Amino acid sequence: MMQKDSKIYVAGHRGMVGSAIVRELKRQGYDNLVVRTHAELDLTDQRAVQAFFAAERPEYVFLAAAKVGGIAANAGALADFMYENMMLEMNVINAAWRNGVRKLEFLGSSCIYPRMAPQPMPESCLLTSELEKTNEAYALAKISGLKYCEFLNRQYGTDYISVMPTNLYGPNDNYHPTHSHVLPAMIRRFHEAKLNGAEEVVCWGDGSPLREFLYVDDLANLCVFLMNNYSGNETVNAGSGKELTIRQLAEMVASTVGYEGRIVWDTTKPNGTPRKLLDVSKAAALGWRYRTELADGLRLAYDDFLHNPMRAER
Repeated sequence: MMQKDSKIYVAGHRGMVGSAIVRELKRQGYDNLVVRTHAELDLTDQRAVQAFFAAERPEYVFLAAAKVGGIAANAGALADFMYENMMLEMNVINAAWRNGVRKLEFLGSSCIYPRMAPQPMPESCLLTSELEKTNEAYALAKISGLKYCEFLNRQYGTDYISVMPTNLYGPNDNYHPTHSHVLPAMIRRFHEAKLNGAEEVVCWGDGSPLREFLYVDDLANLCVFLMNNYSGNETVNAGSGKELTIRQLAEMVASTVGYEGRIVWDTTKPNGTPRKLLDVSKAAALGWRYRTELADGLRLAYDDFLHNPMRAER
């Protein structure tokens, strides 16, 4: 159990997940937080990471740093996604172990589960069949991170846990037109279409894939909850337990943004995994449930997009 004055390192504090964890920790009264920007500490540099841990000696670590992106970004840079994520994960987890960190929480992604996993996907379906090819490199890196945590627990008795979130959205998201995930990409696309008076917006695929979304501040709440209330080798899924089609999502985003034109589907582009619903019964059994409904979260996310120009421009 973390104390209010425990020294806590949040890796990736400028990203969507890391910044949400920092907000949640501060909200709950944890004020002894350690953060470093990428310019201050390159997590792919093993020596630098070891030196940082040796000097700072954090007691608890939230590992939210990652190289992330949507289908296009992943498919176009498989080697980069695998290398950078593998390196930073292994460096941070290994340095935490070598420097006596009491507990570490590793943040993964639901893409670790097989492409044709049973639905909803239980934590136990990991590595039971092949992965979705479009984000295989990222998934393999994340699987390696969670397995390294598990193996350290088994071999050295550490208390390292893993959390696997569903599709996330919210403050500090990446709204890049091609390198972002589906929901923030839609926010930007429909917003720009509204401003430009465009008669139609083209979306990838046929709109049929089912997706689940979780507001990032809800994830952060779960992350702190698990750090204080869960220990175990098996990962914990983080989601809402609700799903909708990409077509329905597009209509909701268009409505939130106020775009009134047509939505056209480009079926020459990939759909990605047909369905990705997490089994969240484990988190529920521990006593946790999400708070933010998608309609409310979309309004908050669009407000973030409008009032955070650096996020909107990149």
